Amino acid sequence: MFVAVVPPPDVVEDLSDFLEPRRDVGMPWIHPAQWHATLAFMEGVSDRALDTVLENLAAAAARRRPFSLHLGGAGAFPDAVRAKVVWLGLRDGDRVSAARELDRLAVNVRAAVSSGGAAVDGKTFRPHVSLARLKRPVEATRWLRILDTYVGRTWQVDEFELVASHLAEGPNRRPRHETVARFRLGESGLPPGLDLPGPA
Repeated sequence: MFVAVVPPPDVVEDLSDFLEPRRDVGMPWIHPAQWHATLAFMEGVSDRALDTVLENLAAAAARRRPFSLHLGGAGAFPDAVRAKVVWLGLRDGDRVSAARELDRLAVNVRAAVSSGGAAVDGKTFRPHVSLARLKRPVEATRWLRILDTYVGRTWQVDEFELVASHLAEGPNRRPRHETVARFRLGESGLPPGLDLPGPA
């Protein structure tokens, strides 16, 4: 399971159009339907912990207010010379999103999940949307230069999602992502109509 900010359809479409001429060039691009900015990743959430995690996430959402972001600024993990993941960063105005609001939201979300009894991956939060995952490290400097020319549409971040990931259950054995709940920023209370999965 993971908690994420998901770009809206027009933002996804704009980036997808930018990548379209570059799709058949050997880079294993992630399907646009799976683009998201992870706030917290949990290897598993027990049935016992799930209700508390949901309540805590609702409380975390209520403490934050909507804010604006856009995609821009390319990077790679662990670095450009040995890239295994190629990504675009998230910017707020002209500042890379060490974007204070997104950072604060991630801190609140991670605390909410941890205090709910689920273990959060301890990696440092780095705001980004992964665009490609590689089986073997590659030299990606050329790709980062190309991606650096992209500046995405600005959108209002007014919610985040709790998502269950089902490995190899999607088309072409991609993970299948199932939204469990959406949490509106600045709104209190649990979201209606939760579709709770089994442990993930």
